[in-house]
Amino acid sequence: MKTSPGFFELACSRKIIIPALKVSLLVGTLLAVINHSSAIMQMDFDSQRLFQIILTYCVPYCVSTYSAVKAIQQREK
Repeated sequence: MKTSPGFFELACSRKIIIPALKVSLLVGTLLAVINHSSAIMQMDFDSQRLFQIILTYCVPYCVSTYSAVKAIQQREK
């Protein structure tokens, strides 16, 4: 009997990572521009702002990954 892959096995698979990176790049860029446009225009980056921008990209990656894995798991039930 074949067992279905676990959450982290799916989350680390290429078929999840590549689309999640694409979503993160698009959505993260839009959010970074919306939330940090004045700092971006003035090239005013301190360590706190860079950390915030990195998190701006991490959140859509995590949401996309979680959603894709849960959709696959639901479909395989």
